[in-house]
Amino acid sequence: MITPQTDRRELGRALFRLTWPMLFGVAALLGFQLVDSAFVGQLGVAPLAALGFTVPVQQLIIGLQVGLGIATTALVSKALGAKRLDKARELSGLVVAAGTGAITILCLSLWWLRTPLLSLLGAEAALLPVISGFWLPWLFSAWLGAVLYFGYSIARANGNTRLPGMLMALTSLINLALDPLFIFVFDWGLPGAAWATVVAFGTGIAIVFPRIIRRGWMTARFRDVQPREGLAELGRISGPASVSQLLPPVSAMLATALVAAFGSTAVAAWGLGTRMEFFSIVVVLALTMSLPPMLGRYLGAGQLDEVRLLIRIAVRFTLLWQAGIAVAWMLLSGVLADLLSDDPAVADRVREYLLKVPLSYGGLGVCMLMVSVCNALGMPLRALTISALRLFVCYLPALWIGSQLAGLSGLFTAALIGNVAAGFVGWRLYRAGLKHVSGQSPDRPTGQEWDNRSDDKTG
Repeated sequence: MITPQTDRRELGRALFRLTWPMLFGVAALLGFQLVDSAFVGQLGVAPLAALGFTVPVQQLIIGLQVGLGIATTALVSKALGAKRLDKARELSGLVVAAGTGAITILCLSLWWLRTPLLSLLGAEAALLPVISGFWLPWLFSAWLGAVLYFGYSIARANGNTRLPGMLMALTSLINLALDPLFIFVFDWGLPGAAWATVVAFGTGIAIVFPRIIRRGWMTARFRDVQPREGLAELGRISGPASVSQLLPPVSAMLATALVAAFGSTAVAAWGLGTRMEFFSIVVVLALTMSLPPMLGRYLGAGQLDEVRLLIRIAVRFTLLWQAGIAVAWMLLSGVLADLLSDDPAVADRVREYLLKVPLSYGGLGVCMLMVSVCNALGMPLRALTISALRLFVCYLPALWIGSQLAGLSGLFTAALIGNVAAGFVGWRLYRAGLKHVSGQSPDRPTGQEWDNRSDDKTG
């Protein structure tokens, strides 16, 4: 039997130890992306527009790599919890081999199809030469970033978040240092930004994989895992997880289209508000990376009481933390609005956004956690269902209804309501899945039994 107070403190400390390195890593990545765009913006409108056309394509690559990373963390950490160390090593090797192959095929396809793809995205003929000179080094950097992410996933699955957190910060700093050198000093222009990322990610790969191999976290010899069976196991989780990663950008485009009906001032305010949102939920993003390895180990060991307690700790912390963020944004709304925009009309809309929407970040955070939790517990279809319901049932319809009833102010209020509803729906679906899988009786199933009763029944 566990003693709730003691275990709560121990689990909370363990979760904090795994989360804080990822927090700094994620914050560094977000900061690098903003500054990188600022450097490119100094080159003019055409290079900045060319960079913009990589965003939807990058979402496709990131969706695949993150889906495989989620599957890696779930399966490897569960194997470690069940004390099947050889299986964990072999699964890691299989992920790197299969993931690198899949990303290679995708990037080569994107290179060969670049002209029709860019035309489909609406690129003007005058922009095609600018994009073509940037496309190859950018695809190379995206490929390296995916391979590096697989290394991060293996480290996190083995309970080490310091290594990926440190490398996320290090590669961001390298990129920031090389950007002005390659773009302006060497006069490489827009391709220089991509080559800076190539060097940064290449450095990360040169550091992470030797450490992974040296610590015995990965092998290319398959004995406990048949490659075909292992790939099927990876696909069962990574497929729905990859699709789930593609839903937010689709939702973001649709939401922006709704906001655009109110004019450029509204779009500018909405864009600034959503950037603030990224920084507001950075702790939640770190939790979604640090929580799954712990859950996987407890699940593999059949310690379902610890699984439940750890999730409750994470949810309560998220609600309290995001409530504090909301209060801070409300108190600073006037100052932040004036700092973010010199235009009085835009500043007024940003102020209104900060007074309303951050109140819902607790619900949004809970929903994001539940997606991560369900993937970690071997319920990828349920995780995909939560993502789809959040965006296309709770959020986007609420935005449309709010905009119709009360204009842009109504849309902001609807965003608040939609995020809160998404958190409630995510929590209820997680609870229903957990009850269905583990049962209500004192004789709870082992991790293997949990596996056997998977998403074909719960999704």
